[in-house]
Amino acid sequence: MTVLITGASRGIGKATAEIFAANGYDLILSSRNEVALYNTMEEFLTRYPAVSVKAKAFDLSKKEQAQSLGNWCLSIAVPDILVNNAGLFEPGSVHHEPDGTLESQLAVNLHSAYHLTRSVLPEMMERRSGHIFNICSVASLKAYKNGGAYSISKFAIYGFSKNLREEMKEYGIKVTAVIPGAAYTDSWAGSGIDKNRFMEATDVAKMIFAAAHLSANACVEEIIIRPLLGDI
Repeated sequence: MTVLITGASRGIGKATAEIFAANGYDLILSSRNEVALYNTMEEFLTRYPAVSVKAKAFDLSKKEQAQSLGNWCLSIAVPDILVNNAGLFEPGSVHHEPDGTLESQLAVNLHSAYHLTRSVLPEMMERRSGHIFNICSVASLKAYKNGGAYSISKFAIYGFSKNLREEMKEYGIKVTAVIPGAAYTDSWAGSGIDKNRFMEATDVAKMIFAAAHLSANACVEEIIIRPLLGDI
């Protein structure tokens, strides 16, 4: 069994990769940060020598790079599970965020998942099995101050996930929208907020792994998970 994960060098992506590797899944990993990605690959190869770990850096904000990742993955294996986790947060408000913010947020948070999924989907459809996880956000459900283009892009990937779910039913492919609140990752490290106020990235990874192991006739359509005290 093979799992393709984007944004895999840190945070939720890395935590998800680790839980699958620990349970014997082969990994195909990508992120934009080449050094961090290869360090992650070496770490997993050392800790989980029984599994195959392949890694290659791509800038998924570019259509051609997302398609290249899909083609590279298929040259190794048809993924049984795809986790579209690549994402970027740029704070701002619609009325004054820098010009180009919407384009950059959509490119990373929506287009990457759209083009990568379309690249591997025909093989998954032919096989008539698979599971696609799209990492959305609580910002996909509710507008937040200083959310701006980020929230717009997260609403968009949530819509992508819902549409894909309907389309894939007849092909036996499951689609799950993962909707996490704030998990403590590097992006929050300098915020000054108490670390105990956050979820852990492993919390989200555990939910993804659990949803991937139901019977063939069950599909978790959405996973909403927040810090105990609510959104930050």
